[in-house]
Amino acid sequence: QVQLVESGGGLVQAGGSLRLSCAASRSSFNINFMAWYRQAPGKQRELVASVTTGGIVNYVDSVKGRFTISRDNAKNTVNLQMYSLKPEDTAVYYCYVRSTYGRIYWGQGTQVTVSS
Repeated sequence: QVQLVESGGGLVQAGGSLRLSCAASRSSFNINFMAWYRQAPGKQRELVASVTTGGIVNYVDSVKGRFTISRDNAKNTVNLQMYSLKPEDTAVYYCYVRSTYGRIYWGQGTQVTVSS
């Protein structure tokens, strides 16, 4: 069983920065696709950023230019560097991983709160 361990959430003022990290518990785990989702209270979970094994990245429009996703294929980790945070970025952020066999794994979620 593979577990995803997230870290890096917290409380920050608007305009501040945070870095989220997610590591798979098994280094030999074959990962195809990695991403970060978020879910704000009363809203649906949305895809924030994703990165393929080949390094192709995508971002939701609301975070383009402010967030950067990166991954380390050797360590099976994915990070989300967030700059210029806004109150509307407040949400629980979830790490998402899809293996090469199509199996999906979610992290436990980490709270990001941006105060105005």
